[in-house]
Amino acid sequence: MKLLLKSATIIDKHSAYHKKKLDILIENGIIIKIGNDISTKADKVISEENLHVSRGWFDSSVSFGEPGFEERETIANGLDTAAKSGFTNIALNPNTYPVLDNNGAITSVKSKAAHHPVKMFPTGALTIKSEGVDLAELYDMKQGGAIAFGDYKRAVKNPNLLKIALQYAQNFNGLVQSFPQEDRIAGKGMVNEEQSSTSLGLKGIPNLAEELQITRDLYLLEYTGGKLHIPTISTKKSVSLINEAKKKGLDVSCSVAIHNLIFTDELLQDFDTNAKVLPPLRTKEDIKALIKGLKDGTIDMITSDHTPIDTEHKKVEFDNALYGSIGLESAFGALSTIFSTEEVIEILSKGKQRFGLEDIEIKEGNPADLSLFIPNEKYEFNEAHIFSTSTNSIFKGHQIKGKALGIITKAGDFGL
Repeated sequence: MKLLLKSATIIDKHSAYHKKKLDILIENGIIIKIGNDISTKADKVISEENLHVSRGWFDSSVSFGEPGFEERETIANGLDTAAKSGFTNIALNPNTYPVLDNNGAITSVKSKAAHHPVKMFPTGALTIKSEGVDLAELYDMKQGGAIAFGDYKRAVKNPNLLKIALQYAQNFNGLVQSFPQEDRIAGKGMVNEEQSSTSLGLKGIPNLAEELQITRDLYLLEYTGGKLHIPTISTKKSVSLINEAKKKGLDVSCSVAIHNLIFTDELLQDFDTNAKVLPPLRTKEDIKALIKGLKDGTIDMITSDHTPIDTEHKKVEFDNALYGSIGLESAFGALSTIFSTEEVIEILSKGKQRFGLEDIEIKEGNPADLSLFIPNEKYEFNEAHIFSTSTNSIFKGHQIKGKALGIITKAGDFGL
């Protein structure tokens, strides 16, 4: 199978081809030639006005429904959605039913993605059933293909349990995740504790709930050693705490959800349940610090935090709605509203090495791992742009910029 990309602008600041408009010939998943005016008979020619290509994008926190919640999203349609959205690699969260907390569960979901152009890497639950009581079979899950361990959106309440996990995972270079929320401080809160929560009459989650948990976890990491990843931070102080920890030499990384870089809690004025996310939307001051942290390297990666939720659990009273928004489809366009194209691609390409994944250079002889896109086109995001089974997008009705076209990997192409 021969694929030929015509006049594609390559965006990869680590590549000798950066910002050059060239043809790319791919045969059986391998980049055969990169150059001007390649003339050859190809099975498929991809030629789009203003076509751009980069290294494959990675999302470190993606939820589907299968197994257990297939009405929200199946693995097959979820992977198709990721491909159409420009992602070649995703980390799958363990919030399924049953929870992905053993080797068999990990190998089962991996087998369902085996032949798809998108590479799906499961995150195993840190504790059995994600109940926070007993450690799950971390080493066995690692052997089965799990790339990290964490209970999705559930804090590790017991500090000794996290201590043991960090110590034990060092035996096989495991990456432990800890969701940053002290539940006893958060209480029954569901939005940011600020002026807006008071005016709306909604219970708030103070910044302290996040920052106290991060402080505790960093102290534990300093004591135990090991590798810690803190997913989806949301406050200015959290950025500062992680920055200080990195300066100390602690092996810590963190991510931020794209919607926490875009929207403040003022979006909740009409009680739109699609804007009910965890961690909650914060303030302009927090957003400013998060963007700065992403640019200076304190924040290691972004995530769409893609969480499909069926209509029955979203179109209800705000108090009763489940947390979460889909985000794969809007990720590139949303980031492009606040960063330059080069910055967006750098951001979307980061994080793979932290999870032990290949970051494949655009180079002759290398396997293809390419994301294709068109930058700068502005449009209003709506349901016509959604590929997921669930349509709970926080970005519906908002202006974004740029469109993903699809991907090309060694396993094939999709969306083109």
